Amino acid sequence: MKNLILFSFFVALVVASCQQPSKEDPNASTASKDTTVSQSIKPADTGYAAVNGLKMYYEVYGNGKPIVLLHGSYMNIPMNWAHIIPMLAKDRKVIVAEMQGHGRTRDIAREFSYEAMADDVSGLLKHLKIDSADILGYSMGGGIAFQFAIRHPEQVRRLVVLSGTYTHDGWWPDVEASYPSITADMFEGTPIQKQYDSLGNDPAHFAEFVKKVISIDLKPYDWSKDVKNIKAPLFMAIGDADGVRYEHALELFRAKGGGKMGDIHGLPKSRLAIIPGTTHIGMMYRTDWLIPMITDFLDADLNAPPPTF
Repeated sequence: MKNLILFSFFVALVVASCQQPSKEDPNASTASKDTTVSQSIKPADTGYAAVNGLKMYYEVYGNGKPIVLLHGSYMNIPMNWAHIIPMLAKDRKVIVAEMQGHGRTRDIAREFSYEAMADDVSGLLKHLKIDSADILGYSMGGGIAFQFAIRHPEQVRRLVVLSGTYTHDGWWPDVEASYPSITADMFEGTPIQKQYDSLGNDPAHFAEFVKKVISIDLKPYDWSKDVKNIKAPLFMAIGDADGVRYEHALELFRAKGGGKMGDIHGLPKSRLAIIPGTTHIGMMYRTDWLIPMITDFLDADLNAPPPTF
């Protein structure tokens, strides 16, 4: 039990703090207290979209092909995406939103579910009058991304899932076994708790928030059949020391055309990366590797033949 408590506290502390600029860098930008990501880039639009009984907070950056970023459990826009938005917004329209109960999107009397949050994202795109977009989800956001592609295929161009699962046992057994032990006490004094309070949420409801968020991973789920039938090209990335089982990612990649020699059979339209020396939390550190791979996938001609001598 002690190890589980330390694990959960470490997750809360590191995931939140890893998004902050280094104190040693005098030129590093700092996150503002209200919305936004950094002083070096400002959103072109912010607001609340009325979707499915929810007032969903969102921000839009840059111009170009739209991409939607879906954050992980307990996260919000600046904590998960502060360092990534400027990289993608150079030549894309980056849409970021805060899911039910997270950040500035207040909770409603509705159970947490991947399906409902995927429907919320669909409603947000309709609110913004965007017909389809690239979808990128991390961790919990990866589960939302899978469900979005299942439930709203016409709104997805290409799909990127970082450290996400499509079945409850896609996690290593010890990770899945740790979920029931997560409580609000483990987050006491961490940046996650402080940001929850600072964004206008009632501190008295923090324990309820923690319990409600983890509830989506306490119920068995298996979307294998539907995920394998997703038509949109998929790029799935996990760390070699992630919480996601290698076999879980490989099973989906094989179903999407992987597991064959590309020089003989051609390249599949979907891609898989196992990032070396990378944990679940560490995935968000790997922007120097991930961003080029993500942008190459989003921009590539996926019908192109493999290279030859």
